Amino acid sequence: MTQPVDLRTNKPAIPAELLEALRNLLDDRFSTAPGLRAQHGTDESSYDPMLPDVVVFAQTTEEVADIVKLCNHYHVPVIPYGAGSSLEGHILALQGGVCLDLSQMNQMLAVHAEDLTATVQAGVTRKQLNLEIRDTGLFFPIDPGADATIGGMSATRASGTNAVRYGTMRENVMALTVVTADGRIIKTGSRAKKSSAGYDLTRLFVGSEGTLGVITEVTVKLYPLPEAISAAVCSFPDNHQAVSCVIQTIQMGIPVARVEFLDANGVKAINAYDKLSLPEKPLLLFEFHGSEHSVQEQAELVQEIASGYGAGDFEWATRPEDRSRLWAARHNAYFALLQLRHGARSISTDCCVPISRLAECISETQADCEQHAIVHSIIGHVGDGNFHVLMLVDPANEQEIQTAEAINQRMVTRAIAMDGTCTGEHGVGIHKMPFLIEEHGVDAIHMMRVLKHAFDPNNIMNPGKIIAWEATNS
Repeated sequence: MTQPVDLRTNKPAIPAELLEALRNLLDDRFSTAPGLRAQHGTDESSYDPMLPDVVVFAQTTEEVADIVKLCNHYHVPVIPYGAGSSLEGHILALQGGVCLDLSQMNQMLAVHAEDLTATVQAGVTRKQLNLEIRDTGLFFPIDPGADATIGGMSATRASGTNAVRYGTMRENVMALTVVTADGRIIKTGSRAKKSSAGYDLTRLFVGSEGTLGVITEVTVKLYPLPEAISAAVCSFPDNHQAVSCVIQTIQMGIPVARVEFLDANGVKAINAYDKLSLPEKPLLLFEFHGSEHSVQEQAELVQEIASGYGAGDFEWATRPEDRSRLWAARHNAYFALLQLRHGARSISTDCCVPISRLAECISETQADCEQHAIVHSIIGHVGDGNFHVLMLVDPANEQEIQTAEAINQRMVTRAIAMDGTCTGEHGVGIHKMPFLIEEHGVDAIHMMRVLKHAFDPNNIMNPGKIIAWEATNS
């Protein structure tokens, strides 16, 4: 799939002076090797690779500032890079430039267990964070599936399976250290639980996708490990019944920690990929956190609701190894689904709607996919109204690609009409850019562009993502 706009047409070559300065600054953490550039110019989206001209690895905030200052002086793009697991083209080098890999910035800077906070460098991954704090009795709950970096998760305002109980990165980032487009180092927020002091810059950078600055340090909230955890899985006659069960569960105020939906195609895929034997029908996967008594009470209430929607095969998974096996299968769903059609490429998309409209939105999207004979699966973190559609297309068949993109367009239009959003989790990148005016309106996009121009006047920070640099009539 090609990008919607080719911004490289008039791209000047990177000045030799910049390359020499970066090489002198970083020594062996500077590379123009084709293989490394290809790795950093490819993500999990359906777009073709778009390679940076050079890859650099920073280890400190001060190094990031030095790199950005040099790039800003020469007006060369900077693309921050974490784990490369984005789905909407966030890290693709539309104009070439410098890929700034933050994975070596992986130090735990402080854990304040008594305050339920931790401060980490941007390259720390979510699994690393939880491993480092395992002896404190605390954990970090945001789980987007991939072992993404905390900096990348902040930049894309990630969420995941636990969002229904613990919220998203928006609610769980307390403070940031950011390198601005001109190379200044700023601090946003603090470890205090609340503040009325000035503009909320933390929330501005969370979700900015590297277009306003480079996040180098993050302070996040931690939570006590639950006394008891229980998981349950149950199958339903159809998608509508399964999602209706979720809606009633949420509306009754049952504090589920996770509730994941997989359609029949999704279950079939993970059965084959993870050697499971789940009934190949629409499925809900629940997890409950709390005391022994509260977990049992929550699960029994959900089982009663589920039975009213025709659920069968309600199975418990109380042993940690059984829960881990189920969640590992859920997290592997993307790769499992690719096996449904060998040689295919997945066009992945998501949206989020108010919980009361979720069953309707999923049902109409499913019907659209089936009507156009697109091999697909619908899965999602349905407890907060968010679902994902994966459509498998032949990358050489332009008609299939156009059909899938048209389905995506109709799904987004449907979600926005239901007072929802074009993306609940993936972020905008380049794939979702055309939908922002439809969702927010021209005047709101104008304000976003004003912010972009003010924060990044030379347009070096991940250019071509979220909003176009210049306004258009479309």
